[in-house]
Amino acid sequence: MPQGSQYDRSDDLKDKATEQFKKVADRVENLAGAASGQMREVSDAAGEVAGNIKGAVDKSVKDQPMATLAAAAAVGFVLGALWKS
Repeated sequence: MPQGSQYDRSDDLKDKATEQFKKVADRVENLAGAASGQMREVSDAAGEVAGNIKGAVDKSVKDQPMATLAAAAAVGFVLGALWKS
């Protein structure tokens, strides 16, 4: 077998490997971009929920302070029991 054909084969293999690597890199880049966008959406939604909860707690503290205190104590008790176990 002539040496030239061995070099041609190795060049072909190298080119194919490079092409596959580029395809994989593009796919990873696309997935990372999609994941980044989804995380941004989740973050925005979490911020909105936190704002809604804060508003509800503020209203509850103003309108029914004792009931809010009792609810906070109950939540604290449950979290403490879960933390202990």
